[in-house]
Amino acid sequence: MPVLHDRILEIFLKVDDFCNEFELEYKTLQLPAPSEVKKRNRKTGLCDSEIITLLIAFHDGQFRNFKHFYIHYVCVHMKGDFPGLVSYNRFIELSHRSAIPFMLYLHHCCRGECTGISFIDSTILRVCHNKRIKRNKVFKGVEEVGKSTMGWFFGFKLHLIINDKGEILNFYLTKGNVDDRDAKTITNMTKKIFGKLFGDKGYISKALSDLLFGNGIQLITQVRKNMKSKALSNEEKLLLRKRSVIETVNDELKNICQVEHTRHRSLSGFIINIMSAIAAYSFFPKKPSIKKDIEETNPKLIKAAKAQLQLAA
Repeated sequence: MPVLHDRILEIFLKVDDFCNEFELEYKTLQLPAPSEVKKRNRKTGLCDSEIITLLIAFHDGQFRNFKHFYIHYVCVHMKGDFPGLVSYNRFIELSHRSAIPFMLYLHHCCRGECTGISFIDSTILRVCHNKRIKRNKVFKGVEEVGKSTMGWFFGFKLHLIINDKGEILNFYLTKGNVDDRDAKTITNMTKKIFGKLFGDKGYISKALSDLLFGNGIQLITQVRKNMKSKALSNEEKLLLRKRSVIETVNDELKNICQVEHTRHRSLSGFIINIMSAIAAYSFFPKKPSIKKDIEETNPKLIKAAKAQLQLAA
């Protein structure tokens, strides 16, 4: 698979640059250990950048099982690229060690920039079938039963905000029974968001609209049948019809990046799987976008967005 090999090389170059800077900064801020404490500093066969690269490369969509990907592809066809390959069980142990640099890389290098036009939505992440809720031990005491438009489920909710280019601006993981309009969740997700934020009917809330408006964000949603229609401009009506682009992003995260599956054996593995899937999505050469449609339909909207960016700066 030469295409996958080239993608792995591209991922490694970007991840390795970040990990080198992180390691230098980490050593300068690290507290010195007491003289009487023996500190082990054994080098592992794979460095953090190699581990993160393989975790991201798996979610490219060509494999459905990470164990099969690592044993039958990486260990067979990429021994020359990764000379320090370890066993599968050892790799899983090392992946948990690299969680901190991976999280920082995801925060600083995998998120897009706000353009003044953003879309918000949430998707459910089932961790087991409803018939096996009482037998689930991995997430016992951590997760709750929730309800969505698709019915009852046992798992989490992944909240996303994207821009008009399809880039993920921010994400937030909550329990399954948390409301989409939760003030704490929305506040943490919209710290660096400005302009217009488009959502579905699940985000209808006057209190939430007032909260976001005070932070410089205009929340625009569709109205229910028993509500009065809002006065929206032609540009806002156009963008509200394009809100389904975030549904496409959720679909790619689930069906290509495999952000949702029921084979988790630990909570830390579940978190690493989500980070790997979102990081892999950021490397997609083509993302669901509405920028081209907006430019062709109404070029005035682009000028207004650029003027809003200048005012925000």
